[in-house]
Amino acid sequence: MKGPLLIKTFTTTLISSFLLIAIIGSGQEEKQPQRPRQVDQWHLQHYPFDDPSLPVEKRIDDLLSRMTLDEKINCLGTITGVPRLGVPNIGSSEGIHGVVQRDPRPGREPITTTQFPQPPGMGDTWDPAIVREASGVEGYEARYITQTPKYNRQILMLWGPQSDLDRDPRWGRSEEVYGEDPFFNGTMAKAFVQGLQGDNPKYWQASALLKHFLANENEDFRTSSTSNFDERLFWEYYSEPFRMAFLEGGAKAVMASYNAWNGVPMAINPVLRSVVMGKWAVDVLSSDGGAVHLLVDSRNLFSDQEDAVVACFKAGINQFLDRYRDEIAAAVKKGLITEVEINQALRPKFRIEIKLGLLDPPDMVPYASIRQMGDEPAPWDAERDRAVSKEIALKSVVLLKNENRFLPLDKTKIHSIAVIGPLSNIVHWDWYGGTPPYTVTPLKGIQDEVGPDVKVNFAPYDTPDGEAEALKAARSSDVALVFLGNNPTCGPDMGHEWVNTPDGGNTLPCTVDSDGREGRDRASIDLAQEQIAKQVYSVNPHTVLALIASFPFAINWSEANLPAILTMTQSSQDEGTALAKVLFGEYNPGGHLVETWPKSVDQLPPSMDYNIRDGYTYMYFKGEPLYPFGYGLSYTTFKLSKIETSAASMTKDGSVTVSVNVTNTGNRTGDEVVQLYVQHLRSSVSRPREELEGFERVTVEPGATKTVSIELPASRLEFWDVGTHTFRLEAEPVRLLLGDSSADILRSTIIQVN
Repeated sequence: MKGPLLIKTFTTTLISSFLLIAIIGSGQEEKQPQRPRQVDQWHLQHYPFDDPSLPVEKRIDDLLSRMTLDEKINCLGTITGVPRLGVPNIGSSEGIHGVVQRDPRPGREPITTTQFPQPPGMGDTWDPAIVREASGVEGYEARYITQTPKYNRQILMLWGPQSDLDRDPRWGRSEEVYGEDPFFNGTMAKAFVQGLQGDNPKYWQASALLKHFLANENEDFRTSSTSNFDERLFWEYYSEPFRMAFLEGGAKAVMASYNAWNGVPMAINPVLRSVVMGKWAVDVLSSDGGAVHLLVDSRNLFSDQEDAVVACFKAGINQFLDRYRDEIAAAVKKGLITEVEINQALRPKFRIEIKLGLLDPPDMVPYASIRQMGDEPAPWDAERDRAVSKEIALKSVVLLKNENRFLPLDKTKIHSIAVIGPLSNIVHWDWYGGTPPYTVTPLKGIQDEVGPDVKVNFAPYDTPDGEAEALKAARSSDVALVFLGNNPTCGPDMGHEWVNTPDGGNTLPCTVDSDGREGRDRASIDLAQEQIAKQVYSVNPHTVLALIASFPFAINWSEANLPAILTMTQSSQDEGTALAKVLFGEYNPGGHLVETWPKSVDQLPPSMDYNIRDGYTYMYFKGEPLYPFGYGLSYTTFKLSKIETSAASMTKDGSVTVSVNVTNTGNRTGDEVVQLYVQHLRSSVSRPREELEGFERVTVEPGATKTVSIELPASRLEFWDVGTHTFRLEAEPVRLLLGDSSADILRSTIIQVN
């Protein structure tokens, strides 16, 4: 086996083990006894750190003074519990679009939890309020599992949101992020953090851990690659969603990424201490799974694991997802690390412990009562959580084409309908999705929607006779609905990324070039399954494409030929319900795209080019895209008029409110997404052609007009001055652009920045 293959096999094995820890809840592996936290079991306080009337830092002083060195070292992993002192463990779980409690160990049943659309789909809603509501559901369910004794799992630090940017649609993990724009992603990440952590001013419902800092946007070379870009792009683009989630959302934990920035791996990059801890006051800095060892084997920067662990610790890492205990202990004996330094590293972790209320009497903590009390349904089986799941799924559907108002379908006039395609009777999970309490496939959603009066001819196209059966179903039906897309896992598991072939070689189980996931970038953005749509259309011109996709696809033929196309992302438990209600007009789609959809990879720079100015994102894209950033259609039409600003100018600490009237000029109630972009007309430095700086999704009745007001703070117009290493506002005229996509600007005005 060749060297690179050995490294990749080792890496995927490490990552597979790390995923297991995250999925089952890290506290479980240690089987730590937990101090009871129910009101009826609370006993007298034994230590000063139990006293909520003391200042937080005094409580932590007392706790650290009572811990042994071994206990302290143990808490530098994902364990924060100290059983001898009755200190509970925070624990952890994956959670970018639902709590993940798949436990693959024999005899261990998964815990079902509410599963929302993948993050790009959550972004497609353009509705931070529903994202916050969904993450609130997730945080509540994590509390419920942690505090219900029968589950015996501790999962109060949820690994999400994924705050990176989808710079390149070929990136295999772009299915995990909200989109390509820094302000947009930051707004969604902020909303997700706020929902997860809750509204109580003193206590958190759960804790967010952001992933992955920074510029973690390639898979094929991530264990050895460097993401190279300048200081301005660091502050204005790549780090902005993280900054917003920390300073505006209140998150206090983050995971460093595998890659390097400008040659320095993120796990040991000085920016962790100087910016993440120093400027943003983040408490937990976690390594990624296997990342420490990669500094030895893949990057050859250190001679052994001990040297790598010490370097990461000195850089600020205080949560290891790698082998570290013996190495830290040895480093202490050698004088390379002091116990004082370990105390300094643990202090911020115990701040989160206290913020979660784990050291306080339960009757003081509003979230302590979230647990199973009797025979009542679990939250994921109750109407509240299911209603949120259905709403966000509906809001995530994007209508891409609707020629001659082909949609919505009128089920009173249709006698038969063909449901065709490999994604027509399945809801795919992904690597960071959990086990839902139920799933509604597109077939089931359509059957429920049309009832017994419409014949549904089902042909999945995934059998030896699939093509013939599909064409037969299409010919004999009034309308053909074709469900196509990607496979989010495209392989058995991450630990078996490479598989043996009969000739003794190795290959990837992902055989479709346009499929991608963690560990694998996309070699193509063409839809391999598009030929199915072509064949069906050849026998039935009334063919609709429903694209269930984690990524943008270059569906040029479908856009040119099919009468209607809509899309939503994978992994929503209500996928089929949402698609069916949109197809048959029970719900008017209002989702908009969060990525630029190219016509071809030829329109993109090289995948390892991190200088987005070379042609990445709507801000710098060269040529005409298939679908622009912010694009989405509706079954009704809208007009924007009467743009006004609260002032003609603004100063450094000020803001202006931009208002516009939105009129529904059609005959259906619908949602418009008003998008505010800015253009800098006389900047002293290069700026994007336009930048999103505000948006609002608004529901308008037929014939009605609503006024949408968006506040624009002066701080959103600043640029990073590399001379002073600070953000700076400059005097200039700025054009304000309002539209319903980055390419469809309907109104504009100019203000003066003083």
